[in-house]
Amino acid sequence: MFYIRCGLFVKLDVFLTKIIISMHSIEQYRTAFISYLESRTKTKEPKNLYEPITYILGLGGKRLRPVLTLMAAEIFDKNYRNALDAALAIEIFHNFSLVHDDIMDAAPLRRGKSTVHEKWDVNTAILSGDAMLITAYQLFENYEVNIFHDLARLFGKTALQVCEGQQYDVDFETREDVTVPEYLKMIEYKTAVLVGAALKMGGIVAGASEAHQNHIYQFGRNLGIAFQLQDDYLDAFGDPKTFGKQVGGDIIANKKTFLYLTARDLASVEQKRAMEHLFSIYPKDATDKVNTVKEIFEQSSAVEKTKEAIQKYTHEAFDVLDKLEISAEKRALLENFGKQLMHREV
Repeated sequence: MFYIRCGLFVKLDVFLTKIIISMHSIEQYRTAFISYLESRTKTKEPKNLYEPITYILGLGGKRLRPVLTLMAAEIFDKNYRNALDAALAIEIFHNFSLVHDDIMDAAPLRRGKSTVHEKWDVNTAILSGDAMLITAYQLFENYEVNIFHDLARLFGKTALQVCEGQQYDVDFETREDVTVPEYLKMIEYKTAVLVGAALKMGGIVAGASEAHQNHIYQFGRNLGIAFQLQDDYLDAFGDPKTFGKQVGGDIIANKKTFLYLTARDLASVEQKRAMEHLFSIYPKDATDKVNTVKEIFEQSSAVEKTKEAIQKYTHEAFDVLDKLEISAEKRALLENFGKQLMHREV
């Protein structure tokens, strides 16, 4: 069976919400998409296959990835309504991944409600999730042949990369030799490629040139990577009053983040030994552990290197905008998207 975990996607939702709600007409995109989603997700027979699909799609969420698809279509001068099926495919895929993610995590709740496997059972959740993936692919059949081909090819590539990213993440939990390039590849596949794909799909539907499609994809991809690196940093050094979750959570869970891997490469022998020990234990009171690891991160220059990497990927995203032949107003929307990520403080 086909399982995916999307923990990073949830973090990205919080960030995107703060950006997208300020964009002109974004709420119109969202309202139009929700209306379209509701019209296309009616329960049919067999009920036990389709009712869980209607249920998970009806639990809410910010619908951020489909909004990016609709926005990108208009950036390239196509009415966003033409991109509704592509946007719906993105949203169904995202929720499919959440259904299987919840199975892997044995999670009891999703958005404050019972998860599909808890409300029904694991077998039903697996089968309904598989049906969602197939349904997402079928939505591309509503487009002309050339658009269908490009959308399906991008979608297949992206879905497989998300699976590969999840497998890398699972493998890293038991590996002690993970490298920084491997970690960057993992977060690219788990988080960034779906952001890039959502934007590129809008470009495909709009009939944008292949160069412009690739540029807007790279814009989203680079920002997705920068976001996750920023999240790594803020998990350790963010303000607990505004970060929205427990600061130091990655350290407590012994996660091999960019900070950890960079510190491991740059720290002294004694610091490495201390860090390796601390990342092998789960103390009841982790305060001393978190503080000691954070000191190593700072003293080893891992913090500085992480900030440099965030700047690098954000600037690479901005550089792509110079290659897009779009109006100043549309460019401003994308620039605002990137700047909010670059200057995120919480």
